Amino acid sequence: MERVCEFLKNAGTYYLATVEGDQPRVRPFGTALIFEGRLYIQTGKAKPVAQQLAANPKAEICAFRDGTWLRVAGELVEDDRVEARKAMLDAYPSLRAMYDENDGNTQVLYFRHAVATFSSFAAPAETVEF
Repeated sequence: MERVCEFLKNAGTYYLATVEGDQPRVRPFGTALIFEGRLYIQTGKAKPVAQQLAANPKAEICAFRDGTWLRVAGELVEDDRVEARKAMLDAYPSLRAMYDENDGNTQVLYFRHAVATFSSFAAPAETVEF
């Protein structure tokens, strides 16, 4: 899981895919944090992505860096504890211009039943589950 998180951080931007009814939705994200042994991301509860994940928690992220791409598929589960939100915002202080752990909007989610696959054209794929 640490390798997955480091890859996401080093890539800078990754893309989160969700579904809305039968329509796939993809958008850029940039947060990744290991907190209490789980891989977390962050968004706002007012955004459509939050409603999409509430309706269907299955999601996948994809990042690319230096000829290698990473896909992480699983379920995203909300952690509504202030400690989890604070840890994310402390790790990404630039987000504090838009979010606060007590604002009622900040949402942090962790991956459950995750399968991460590192792929490239130069090496066999590697899979990590967490």
